[in-house]
Order: sequence, then C-alpha cells, then structure tokens
Amino acid sequence: MHTRIANTPEGRIPCPGPDPRPGRPHAAKRKGEFLRALPGILAVVLLFSARAFAVDIERDPINYSQAKDANVITRLEEKILAGTVVLQHDEQFGYLPALLKALGVSTSSQTLVFSKTSLQLDRIGPRTPRAIYFNDDVFVGYCHRSEMLEITAADPKLGAVFYALDQDTRDKPKFRRQTNRCLLCHASSSSMGMPGNVLTSVYPESDGQPNRSMDFFRVDHSTPFQRRWGGWYVSGTTGGQVHLGNMIVKGMRVPDEKELAATSNLVNLEDRFRPKIHLTPHSDVVALMVMEHQAEMHNRLTRANFSVREILFGQPAGNTAAPDKGRSAETERRIRDACEPAVRYLLFSGEIPLTDPVKGTTPFAREFAARGPRDSKGRSLREFDLERRLFKYPCSYMIYSEMFDTLPEAALECIYRRLWDILHAKSGEAAFEHLSEGDRQAIIGILRETKPTLPAYWK
Repeated sequence: MHTRIANTPEGRIPCPGPDPRPGRPHAAKRKGEFLRALPGILAVVLLFSARAFAVDIERDPINYSQAKDANVITRLEEKILAGTVVLQHDEQFGYLPALLKALGVSTSSQTLVFSKTSLQLDRIGPRTPRAIYFNDDVFVGYCHRSEMLEITAADPKLGAVFYALDQDTRDKPKFRRQTNRCLLCHASSSSMGMPGNVLTSVYPESDGQPNRSMDFFRVDHSTPFQRRWGGWYVSGTTGGQVHLGNMIVKGMRVPDEKELAATSNLVNLEDRFRPKIHLTPHSDVVALMVMEHQAEMHNRLTRANFSVREILFGQPAGNTAAPDKGRSAETERRIRDACEPAVRYLLFSGEIPLTDPVKGTTPFAREFAARGPRDSKGRSLREFDLERRLFKYPCSYMIYSEMFDTLPEAALECIYRRLWDILHAKSGEAAFEHLSEGDRQAIIGILRETKPTLPAYWK
C-alpha cells in the first residue's frame, strides 16, 4: 500500500490505496474506490486550501455550506414552485432543453469534454463526451443517459454553488444543492481554495482516462495553445496555433507539433463521437475560450469577495465602507492584495496573444456579442477580436455581472480605483503594458456609458 495520485478536474491529489496500474479495474469499480476515498481526500483538499489561502469557507463570515443561497437557480426554482415556469420533460434529454431555455442559455455554447475528470466518469469517454452549456451566471453539465443534470450557479455571496436536478419525470422538479461531494474538487488549490470551476487539460488515453504519468494543465486565457483542451473536443479553426483538443495519447510520449496539427482545425467532429446523443454536434472553440476566461474570472471575484469580508469581519461598522472611515494602512494593503488578482484578470493581464485568426463552428460568437450593452459609438466589451486576442476591448464583460456588483463596498472601491489609475496610465506597471492608449480610452468610454454604478470620479 502506498499513496497514489487521484486525477480530479482541478489536478492531482493524494489518495490512499494501491496504484491501479497495471491491470486497471472496470470503471464502476474505480468509481467505487474513488467514492469510498472521498472523506479522506476532502479533508486533505480543504486543509490545504485553508492553509494556502487563509480563508476558511465554513466559518464566519462565509459559512459556505450553511449560508442561504440566492442566485439564478434559486430564483428559477421559486418560479417552478409557484407554477409560473414549467419545465417540460424531453424523452431523450430529460429536462435539459427546458432548463437551458428557462435560464437563457444557448445551445451554441455547447462544449464537449471526453476525459474522465468528473464524478460521473463511468458515463464519460471519447464516444460519449460530457456536454457543458453556459451563460454569464450558470454552467449546466449533461451526460448521456445520466440520472441527473449537474449545475453550477454563480452566487453573489457564495461564489460557485452546485446543484443536481434529477432527470425522472415530475410535476415540479427540484434542484438539490450539493456541498461536500462537489467541494472535493471545486474548493481546491486550483480554484484558490474557493468554491469555483476550473478547466483543465490532460493527456487522455483511448478510454478517456487521463494518463496519470503525464502532466495536466489549468486552462485560462494565459495558457499557451499547445497546452489547451486535452481531453476536450474542439470544433473550429485556429490556424497554426495547434492544441491538445481532439487527441488520444498513446503511450508516454508527448505529441509533437505535427501530430497536434493533425487534430487541430477540425470543423466536423461527427466521426469522433455519437452526435445524436447531444443537442448539437459542436464543441465551439470560441465558446471554449470564453468559458475558460469566465470560469477563472468567477474564481477571482469569489476570492476578492471572501477575502475582503474576512479582513473586515469583526471590525466596527464604520470601518467597513470607504477608506475615509478610518481603516488602518495595513487593512487597506490587505484589501488591495485581495482584489489585485481580480483587477489583473479583468484587464486580461497575461493573456496569450493570438498569432492566427480563430473561428468557431456555431453562431455562439455572434449571439454572445449581440447581448451588449453598447455605448453611443456602438462599442461593447462583448465584441470579439479573434485575430490578435479574444476580445476587441481588453476588459472583461464580467464587470457587468451580479457577482461583481455585489462585492463588498470596500472591494468595489478598491477595484474601481485601481482600474481608474491603470486606465489613466498612472501605475506604469509591466502587467498592463499590453493596454494601448486606444485600448485605455475605449474601455473608459464604454464603461462611462454602460456601467451606471461607476463612482462619481469616473464621470
């Protein structure tokens, strides 16, 4: 007996028990072993998270598992219980089509992951990938013939909140909130110890199992293309920017650029999986890029939220609002440190430049950009570039989100002040050298007209 490494969506964590190689057992047996090990793994993950990020999410002022959730899912459930919304049950897909419609989630957002990197690993593989659909506030996961839908909602106070919706037919289906089981992977070091979502790229074998002896990568807008999307299907063109998507790895050798080129730039995936088991045959590359940006932005906003609340917890009420209320210099420094990762990510610091145009295979890019809002010049933070970088104006559309607007007042003041100074080139920091003068002026102009809650000094 020795400690082995268990692959999770957020990376690898110690797991007691024998290494299953060679002679790996049936998927159901592996899942059973994994579930039996959950309590021990969870303790390791949460202990590491608490130590690494100094926020215990199960204590005051967060109380994650006990606190009341309030988000798009709880609001939808209220409408279902009141009878103002009815979720129709589809013979093939269960509640999936009706749920997406009720949440305002387009099927063009569909992305497909075939690596066994989630709890329903026995249902996932290259022929039966898991589908993920999303908008600004929610992610919906669907596995073929699964008894439940998996849902993650962006909760303004709690960060990511996880739900299951059973697929059996009922008059008023009910969302079941999930805590410990989901926190195993979704409150680990990869999400900064906060409840959140993390996209990973692995080297998948022919059955979808990640190769345990090879690297895995967290994916966001700072990840080089050659490390992105291992274990995912990717439909669309990226030119000479090759990636790990659509590839099955054989043996222990890292694929070379020629091999990656052979599985990049695919616009038709229908020979790789059974397309009729999902709502569309696509896994749009632009949707993937937006989803990975959004997941990390959610995580950083959650970190700013939780950290600032903890910093101010127990202080006199007069010390929890604006800086002129008497907070110490040390408290101000800690608030700025807590908010800085969100500021940098909002302005796409560290984004990998595109060297060739990127084009998806669905209407996702057009639908996403059409949602605006736009200023009097027709400019929007949702407008894509897709030739030099993801968006034309490098400021995240998540600045309009409920998660952003409901940050603690001290956090909002800090972030707005930092954005103001950076966009006026008052900081001179290397992290923001990618912002041209035109970028800065455009972002200021767009926000002035489309963000009504800006501080007065912005206007």
